[in-house]
Amino acid sequence: MEGMLSQEEINALLNGDADNTDSGNGSVSEEPLTEEEKDAVGEIANISMGTAATTLYSLVNQRVTITTPTVSCTNWDMVAQEYDRPCVFIQLSYTEGLDGKNILVLKEQDVKIIADLMMGGDGTNTDVELGELHLSAISEAMNQMMGSSATSLSNMLNMMIDISPPVASLVDLNDNFDEDAVAGFLKGTFVKVAFRMEIGDLVDSTIMQLYPVDFAKMLYESFISGNLDLAGGSETTPEPEPQPAAPAAQQPMQQAPQMDMGMQGMPMGMPMQGMPMGMPMQGMPMGMPMQNVNVQPAQFQPFANNIGMLNQQENIDLIMDVPLDVTVELGRTAKSIHDILEFAPGTIIELNKIAGEPIDVLVNGKYVAKGEVVVIEESFGIRITEIIH
Repeated sequence: MEGMLSQEEINALLNGDADNTDSGNGSVSEEPLTEEEKDAVGEIANISMGTAATTLYSLVNQRVTITTPTVSCTNWDMVAQEYDRPCVFIQLSYTEGLDGKNILVLKEQDVKIIADLMMGGDGTNTDVELGELHLSAISEAMNQMMGSSATSLSNMLNMMIDISPPVASLVDLNDNFDEDAVAGFLKGTFVKVAFRMEIGDLVDSTIMQLYPVDFAKMLYESFISGNLDLAGGSETTPEPEPQPAAPAAQQPMQQAPQMDMGMQGMPMGMPMQGMPMGMPMQGMPMGMPMQNVNVQPAQFQPFANNIGMLNQQENIDLIMDVPLDVTVELGRTAKSIHDILEFAPGTIIELNKIAGEPIDVLVNGKYVAKGEVVVIEESFGIRITEIIH
């Protein structure tokens, strides 16, 4: 009859699937992952990103906090609606242990702050346009972060896991976004793992990892194959193996009768093996304590009073032929990576020395003297003018 619900529609309402139907606004029509699979993926991502946060802290020298992730299923339309434009995609490929790829998505502003901190800045130099230098810096950061994350995965899943160097690119999630060119392995519905990331007082943002559904299911299968309890996150305790019988040396009660049997028939007065001749067993009470031994403190010859007066010249002669590096330093300066990348023939670098000021002489990196430059025939030389004590 018209106006009546079909059995499929009734089942969908009872199961709560009515909210998951495709309403034309980019929502996911069905959930490809069960709640158990989502829990497993979330636990794996939580442990992995916890290790990655520690690595990022060592790179930016700022407190890094990455919260517990939220796992959901999404598509490109939903990602474009939720995230900033443009953003930075960092593609990761697994080369050993796991077979697949995923994408880490960061906001453009966050990438600029991280890159500035890595280059020795204070994280406020973000007015410049995001370029190759920022992408190279974030790729190196992700390489180290995901490398430590792969190590955590290896320990968790009991297999060797390795990744290839990450590739970073600036992506604009506009209406003309070509997902096939940027992330062709993410088709239709895929898995989104969202984290909240804080870096000191500079960053309070959201980052995302995007997995293919098949890759997320593979993580789940690898997770449960290690006999891990999803509820408690601990390994199933194996049954204790039977303990081997104690060796004969640990069974004194069994040895005592054998000793009695060996002593049986031994003439009284016959010495025991290893006991001095003339000390018979006859008449020796069992359990008799050994005789006291007179212990005296050891006497040592005192050291000579002239122990510090040894001939030092003979000791120095032993190392006279050891070569040392002598360096003449005209001056120093400090430049940022940005300035160094702009070096070209003809670039003038200002040093910290004033014209005519003595130059420094270093031996194996140790500052030992000052001098002035001279010309000997066609070679430069230095005349020592002062010894530094």
